[in-house]
Amino acid sequence: MILRAALLTLTVSLPLVAAAPALADPRPLIQEGKETLYQRVLTTPGCQLTQEAGANGGDIQPAFSRFYVYQRSQENGDDWLEVGPDSYGSAIGWLPETCTVDWKMQLTLSFTNPANRERLMFFKERDGLMKIFDDFEPSGQVAPMRAQLRKDGEAPGIVAQEPEYFVDLHEQFYLLPILEGEEIMTEAGFMTRLLRVASVSEATEEEEQEAQQDLSAQLREFNAGVVFVIDSTSSMGPYIERTREAVERIYQRIEEQQLTDQVKFGLVSYRDSVEAAPGVEYVTRMFADPTNIENGSDFMARVADLREAQTSTIGWEEDAYAGVMQAVEEIEWSNFGARYIVLITDASAIEGDGERSSTGFNADQVRLEAARHGIAVYTLHLKTPAGENNGDHAKAEAQYSNLSTFAGTGTSLYYPVNTGDVALFGQRVDALATAITDQVQAAYLGDEAIGSALNADEPDDPGEQRLVNDLEVIGHAMRLAYLGQVTGSQAPPVFEAWISDRDLIAQNIPTTEVRVLLTKGELSDLSDVVSEILNSANAGLISPTDMFERLRSVAAAMGADPSQVQQSEGQHLGELGLMGEYLEDLPYQSEVLNLDEETWLSWDGLQQERFIRRLATKLRHYQRYNEDVDRWVSLAEGADPRDDVYPIPLEMMP
Repeated sequence: MILRAALLTLTVSLPLVAAAPALADPRPLIQEGKETLYQRVLTTPGCQLTQEAGANGGDIQPAFSRFYVYQRSQENGDDWLEVGPDSYGSAIGWLPETCTVDWKMQLTLSFTNPANRERLMFFKERDGLMKIFDDFEPSGQVAPMRAQLRKDGEAPGIVAQEPEYFVDLHEQFYLLPILEGEEIMTEAGFMTRLLRVASVSEATEEEEQEAQQDLSAQLREFNAGVVFVIDSTSSMGPYIERTREAVERIYQRIEEQQLTDQVKFGLVSYRDSVEAAPGVEYVTRMFADPTNIENGSDFMARVADLREAQTSTIGWEEDAYAGVMQAVEEIEWSNFGARYIVLITDASAIEGDGERSSTGFNADQVRLEAARHGIAVYTLHLKTPAGENNGDHAKAEAQYSNLSTFAGTGTSLYYPVNTGDVALFGQRVDALATAITDQVQAAYLGDEAIGSALNADEPDDPGEQRLVNDLEVIGHAMRLAYLGQVTGSQAPPVFEAWISDRDLIAQNIPTTEVRVLLTKGELSDLSDVVSEILNSANAGLISPTDMFERLRSVAAAMGADPSQVQQSEGQHLGELGLMGEYLEDLPYQSEVLNLDEETWLSWDGLQQERFIRRLATKLRHYQRYNEDVDRWVSLAEGADPRDDVYPIPLEMMP
């Protein structure tokens, strides 16, 4: 059986920040054991909404619509719920409790791209999954199951499989609940979550055949956009010219093979703050947008004026994140199936809290923004002698290794070029451009040609070989995402099953990612609290003992329980009452909420500054989420827009 959905749902408690309603406009019921969190349920397929409790018939509701519970009643021995689509007093009817699932928390669990792992299997019973993790060599059990699934489409104890093609959460949002979960240590030594989910069953045979029909024709439409983001400061002249030369050569080949419509190149140049050094002329400049490039001659004409700056910048690091963000934000990436940015630099990036940063971003934020568009960011880091003399190489490597970790597979796409060797750099650029073009050509000729095309000639250079091997994994992930989109993978009827958040054999590889669903009010509340913590932490840099005293005052002003706002030096931030209940049940260890006064005072200035920098990064991201109008999601038809939610990566929570 083949599961055709892209994500599952965990759940997390959230804050309620709306103003109190009039008496005629009641609020939903409060969850048991909570003070501020409303009762919520999700509908299962076939659930009917009636105007009275106990009535027959009614309007069938879409599966997994979220409803708030306003009242509970018993009719003829059956439990009924009066519900509304939002928390603002709009009760609209009654649902039988038997066709709903309690939703105490709001987390979304989505599949990772399966390009570098086996497809996740859904087990009928927990014991079937646990038996595998109790085995130090689980492949002996898993391999026969997979073989039978490939042969017969089903296997004993297996309810379904993950979709063959990746469905991007940002492209198509689904909401499917997890009913329970537990964390275990596998026999192989990995912490793993076992999750009981209400998930989706196999599509009908007819639907499956329609979706799979003529995939080779679909792949013939597969294309690639490649944007070079180049540091064009005064030290970069030879590398700019060599990049231009590589693209010119690859365009000649593209045109010979009549792939001009399948592979497009673009180029963004970046430098540094113009205010700090007016002679550098610009911070970023788009020389060639791949969506507007007609052919190789057009590209070369547009980048002909690109030259290294004639004036030096005031520091060794440059505004690399600004260049990448211009490429991420100003190019219409939805026009391309495969999406690549190639960052070329000999210097580290200005951090988001640096005075010369034009974005206020660091590597984490830029990586997440690129991931939202399904972009793989490659970095060719030129480790020149000048950079070594400035002590810059280690900092740059840490930044770009983070930035270039592709979310779809966890692959690091950071490639150093030792000594800044221009010839070696040229080989890497040639290899990258050629491999991308080979992938698109192979997809055009047929999926079965892809592997042979990529492995035709193995490079002698191990670094180049790693680049080509990584690109094969990334290219596979891009094709899975593309096919998932064009075949319209989505979710039919519900079943319950057990899954693992780790691959059954390669248990270091995650199968899922977690995002927290916050409403606009909750995101605003979170931003306000984080801002207060950030302000207090900044004040604490001057007088370390002031930080927690200020936060106790803030908590009291916000109406926190006075018994929580005590003077204990060992008290954690999470115990002050600032955050309330909505972070209590998140399945992660919060650096912010677990911080106590003793730990803060024990940190030196550098440790405190790093904490502040990480918190400031998250606050800037909350502001971007609020402005990202296209990705706010309604969880119920007719709900107040104030209860729309945004899927925030768990790592961006405080």
